[in-house]
Amino acid sequence: MVSKGVMITLFNHNIFEDNVVVGASNSIDKKPDVGRKVVFNDQSGAIITKDAFDHSEEHGNSKKEIGQEAHDNSRGNNEAQIDVNKGSKLPIKEEEIHADTKSDFESESESDLCLGKYIYVHDIPSKFNQELIEHCDLLSNWTDMCELSSNLGLGPHFPNNERVYSKTGWFATNQFLLEVIFHSRLKQYNCLTNDSSQASAIFVPYYAGLDVSRYLWGSDYRMRDSGALELVKWLREKPEWKRMWGRDHFMVAGRITWDFRRFTDEDSNWGNKLMLLPESRNMTMLTIESSPWSSNDFAIPYPTYFHPSMDTEVYHWQNRMRRQRRRILFSFAGGPRPNLKNSIRNDIIDQCKAARRKCKLLECSTGPGKCHKPIYVMKMFQGSVFCLQPPGDSLTRRSIFDSILAGCIPVFFHPGSAYVQYVWHLPKDYTKYSVLISAFDIKNKTINIESVLSRISGREIMKMREEVIRLIPRVVYADPSNKLKTHDDAFDISVKGVLERVDTIRKDMREGKTTSFDFAEKVSWKFNLFGIKEEHIWDPFFEEQDEKAAKQRKYGKT
Repeated sequence: MVSKGVMITLFNHNIFEDNVVVGASNSIDKKPDVGRKVVFNDQSGAIITKDAFDHSEEHGNSKKEIGQEAHDNSRGNNEAQIDVNKGSKLPIKEEEIHADTKSDFESESESDLCLGKYIYVHDIPSKFNQELIEHCDLLSNWTDMCELSSNLGLGPHFPNNERVYSKTGWFATNQFLLEVIFHSRLKQYNCLTNDSSQASAIFVPYYAGLDVSRYLWGSDYRMRDSGALELVKWLREKPEWKRMWGRDHFMVAGRITWDFRRFTDEDSNWGNKLMLLPESRNMTMLTIESSPWSSNDFAIPYPTYFHPSMDTEVYHWQNRMRRQRRRILFSFAGGPRPNLKNSIRNDIIDQCKAARRKCKLLECSTGPGKCHKPIYVMKMFQGSVFCLQPPGDSLTRRSIFDSILAGCIPVFFHPGSAYVQYVWHLPKDYTKYSVLISAFDIKNKTINIESVLSRISGREIMKMREEVIRLIPRVVYADPSNKLKTHDDAFDISVKGVLERVDTIRKDMREGKTTSFDFAEKVSWKFNLFGIKEEHIWDPFFEEQDEKAAKQRKYGKT
């Protein structure tokens, strides 16, 4: 196996002149890259290259089906330029904007546009969702969740005093309100049904994250488990459950998976055990961060601050990010993690400070400051070419999606921060939209971030940035009070992922198979992304994390 090292596509060009990023060309090369390599520093200091991918996968925006708004059996309400930072303009025709928003579903039979897409929503007791919102003052000891849960979970509208945002579509959205946002969006889904026997999937609108958040600090483990245990008992007694024993059910838990994976029944241990319950393991669980070693929970994007209500809001924002001048090579918004032994946060901060004007740092602390105000974070990201996204308390962070929204190319230090997480929403060929630098090399001080990023050519930067900007509609949740017509947003893509997975499980059950996902869960991360179970160059990243998780199970530590 190749030793632990840096994984990053390198180019022999410097992209800075007088601290302004310049492009090597005024056009975007449409030809696919051939022979793209990943570069490793081995332990001897030698440079080794190895193919990262033998193929690439195009990801555009999918156009939603156009036609009847709701079936009789359904329920519910029914200027572009590429910035090369020198003022050069490349017009984009309207038909080109729409070209990659077309969906395969347009060819479906018009007799029933919802065939294979019907979703039935369990009418669970209101104590599991609506009453949590009604008693929002109990959800957090530090945050006014009543204000933040307004506007169908989007929070209050953002003012645009410094013109950092666009005029409409921006909200002060809390990252832990995904359950409310997703449920609100589902109420507008065209293919809801009151007939559970017709449903391809069944949604459980339990606000699991909001429920447990009331008891994460200062409560015993029985209290933290009480809501989850009562909910699954309710589900078990329903005829819909017994049809596939919950394998056609799905749920959104709006916190990271580790908040729902308490391995021992001790008060000192973190979280509840929702994800470990037998009933939960039969369902498809959607979280903002999944476990790389679990086969039934899938990560979907953190909520961002942008919730467009019209397609034009998306187009205008994308074009604004294409025109944005970016004078900063790389930036980082975050704080150190002195209590985490293997954290690279301090190393990242030190390298940023050493880079002087080429790196901008928005250092976070526990108290109030600019880092906790979205306007400063988004403004910095909009002026940066690359945005550093190291792990924090866990592998993922909301900042990943803030940087994509700002048209800033994310730089990852662990493949578990995005690549093996958001497999439905992000391109499998991660080199198209991001940079990966090994956390091992950062910790061992064998790599310099400024040096690596400076070698990427202006042309490649333009291509990567364009891919990032094209990803924007895929990682935002549209305003639940309206519907986008030509874009699939993060909600739409998540629902399609669930429907495809349930359909596979249903076919397996009909054929007498145990499951198509019958493999050792510790290799879930590589099977979900690459479709393999064999040795992979990323194994060292996950072996270390797997060992840590095993110790948590044994000793109850988090």
